[in-house]
Amino acid sequence: MNPAHSPAATSASPPAARPAGHALVQALIEQGVDTCFGVPGESYLAVLDGFYEHRDRIRFIACRQEGGAAFMADAQGKLSGRPGVCFVTRGPGATNASIGVHTAFQDSTPLVLFIGQVASDQRDREAFQEIDYRQMFSPGTLGLAKWVAEVHSADRVPEYVARAFHTAMQGRPGPVVLALPEDMLTTLTTAPVLPRVEPVHAWPAPGGLRDLRAMLMAAQRPLVLAGGSGWDAEAAKALQRFAENWQLPVACAWRFQDTFDNRHPLYAGDVGIGTNPRLVARVKDADLVIALGVRLGEMTTQGYSYLQAPRPVQKLVHIHAGAEELGRVYQADLMLQASMACAAKALEALAAPTLVPWAAHAVSARADYEANLVAPAVEPLDMAVLIKALQRLLPESTVYTNGAGNFSGWLHRYCSHPGLQHHGRTQLAPTSGAMGYGLPAAVGAALLQPERWVVNIAGDGDFLMNGQELATATGYGAKKLISVVVDNGTYGTIRMHQEREYPSRVSGSDLFNPDFAALARAYGWRGEFIDTTAAIESALKRAIEAGVPTLLHVKLDANVSTSRTTLEAIRKAAGGG
Repeated sequence: MNPAHSPAATSASPPAARPAGHALVQALIEQGVDTCFGVPGESYLAVLDGFYEHRDRIRFIACRQEGGAAFMADAQGKLSGRPGVCFVTRGPGATNASIGVHTAFQDSTPLVLFIGQVASDQRDREAFQEIDYRQMFSPGTLGLAKWVAEVHSADRVPEYVARAFHTAMQGRPGPVVLALPEDMLTTLTTAPVLPRVEPVHAWPAPGGLRDLRAMLMAAQRPLVLAGGSGWDAEAAKALQRFAENWQLPVACAWRFQDTFDNRHPLYAGDVGIGTNPRLVARVKDADLVIALGVRLGEMTTQGYSYLQAPRPVQKLVHIHAGAEELGRVYQADLMLQASMACAAKALEALAAPTLVPWAAHAVSARADYEANLVAPAVEPLDMAVLIKALQRLLPESTVYTNGAGNFSGWLHRYCSHPGLQHHGRTQLAPTSGAMGYGLPAAVGAALLQPERWVVNIAGDGDFLMNGQELATATGYGAKKLISVVVDNGTYGTIRMHQEREYPSRVSGSDLFNPDFAALARAYGWRGEFIDTTAAIESALKRAIEAGVPTLLHVKLDANVSTSRTTLEAIRKAAGGG
């Protein structure tokens, strides 16, 4: 036999036999994962032992509730562009984690959730905590995950992990769920791990680009609406150059404000809840909207009203990585399937004329945005002052997180993001409207990128849904972390809707809160109480200098409903007196 063609010369020796749980951890390491989040469970002890075996290369962050762990993994996916990883046990663990899977699906965040499953010989008997996860997470365009599977063969663990990462990143990114039978994880395997997976990118069709250029040449009031996931620094730079070449005003989709540099003269603001009324009018008056990377969901379009479904008044170009998204809601004039990493670079190459008829339109769009940053003072505590002080005192690379509630309106309106081409993602927020997201996302970000400052803005109802993750931050040594808890004693968004629909008939929206600063101190954080605008600056400076995480308990009058109006004004407008 020719030695050059012997088996030893053509393939590496298989690895030594090890439990499938260890092989899974090795597969994660091969995919570049160095941190996983989760809550431990007896259903995947073999995986936990694998983390111990490889503790010099990968860490397992033990969280206090599976919803918080899944939100941390979602933050990981947003920050890295690769799947965040979460481990939970069967039954209650999986159901708790499902909120994070739903958030990742609606946010198009790559994520892989591993669930310990009952042993194979106990399946289909309704064993202790048994659930059929393929039914529970039901993949599809209105399901919870892109793909759900149960791994029955120890030798196929690396295959399933590689496919999970590929599926989570490919096309429109999203979550994948893998169930792991307990007995399978302890079975020995010699299966080799598979190489690191990279997503396959798609470029827009050349003919489509020619059509897009012709539509731009015929436009008078065009607008770019950018957002979604799948962006990287080079794509963000290319988007900026495309906008500059054509002098196009750029707005960002709801909770994707860091897609485009907010300081740029062509930035026009964000479109979603609490949108600048002048920007709303500009979207409706546009004769061409280029939707780049965005799903054009209900929140960004405000109930499909800014752009009427299924056929907008404006000419619409929709560019998205997922073929299933194109044409699903809007019958656009031009639809192009392309990855954001490629689409923006292709647009940058479109030859622009020397002069465009909408130059003054772009200038006025920016002026409207800047005017929206000015608001009358609110007493005794002004949230706009707090947000602007955070921006002034902290580096521009600071990551800002929030959950759901009216409190987030101040952050969205007054926080200026530098664009992900400079520091990566600086905004972590759930387009799914999931309460309780902000604190665990902030804790996850602080542990993943300890060199950056992280600020969480939370409402009182929002914060207490995952407030126990303060302990995770303390236990794993987070430092550059501030959580601002806005306490107005009510579920503010619900109260606002109640006053609009049923004025003065308040039911179920009152909150009875603890001393949040004292609660934070019990978890090992610093805690301060703020109830006046004058106290904001000094409290923030102390938090920055502290060297440990700080919670600021901010008392806000319940009447101060949003950054634009009060409950009293809403009640009067509804005829409630």
